[in-house]
Amino acid sequence: MTDRFYDELAPLYHLIYPDWNDSIRVQGEKLSQLFEAEWPCGEASRKVLDVSCGIGTQALGLAAFGHAVTASDLSANEVERARNEARQRGLDIDVSVCDMREAHTHHGGGFDIVISCDNSMPHLQTDADLLTALRQMTACLRPGGGCVVSVRDYAKEERGSNLVKHYGARVDDGKRHVLFQVWDFDDGGKGERYDLGFFFVTEDLATQAVSTRVMRSRYYAISTTRLCELMQEAGLKDVRRVDGAFFQPVLVGTRP
Repeated sequence: MTDRFYDELAPLYHLIYPDWNDSIRVQGEKLSQLFEAEWPCGEASRKVLDVSCGIGTQALGLAAFGHAVTASDLSANEVERARNEARQRGLDIDVSVCDMREAHTHHGGGFDIVISCDNSMPHLQTDADLLTALRQMTACLRPGGGCVVSVRDYAKEERGSNLVKHYGARVDDGKRHVLFQVWDFDDGGKGERYDLGFFFVTEDLATQAVSTRVMRSRYYAISTTRLCELMQEAGLKDVRRVDGAFFQPVLVGTRP
């Protein structure tokens, strides 16, 4: 379900952001500042692995800030778009298809930083799968290297059914897109997992013709506390939550 969701979302993904190019720049800057604050080395460039790169929002920003970036994602369509976006910007990023649960098997080790941002990890539906991914990410790090995970703060999210999350309207290439998500939690709206429908209502501004698309996926509304516990179980040390450094809560840990 997850790769199909992102394969369908790939050409529209940038519309999630009011200004995607500005988000690329800001996120690259914020993550670079976080790297130096948590693992100071006085060097501008780090060897960074992004295990859930999507269409490249974080990877492009980090590469533009001078980091040596390797990136992968489960979705072949998103990988292809990320690769094209990097090429158009003159950025050298090695992008490939990989499930984060096989990150070390695919990429090997020696990275200074490994990241998974923008609530990607909660696509994994069990603690066992999350632990597998985190162990693979930890193995990708050199000793002393840092792991960065950003996720929604699900403790602050309402539980229930028919929960609508508005993203607003975007005008792009002669079309107006209205974006919103609908969440339905399991167990009568009280569970820890939810199904999501991501709706795009698109109006052609020239003809006023309207079409609607919906992409569907499922998330595990894991708490940051539990995810920190899994990071520790995966072998990371000094694990903690950092607020205010990024647009989502960030969890950081260090390979001993």
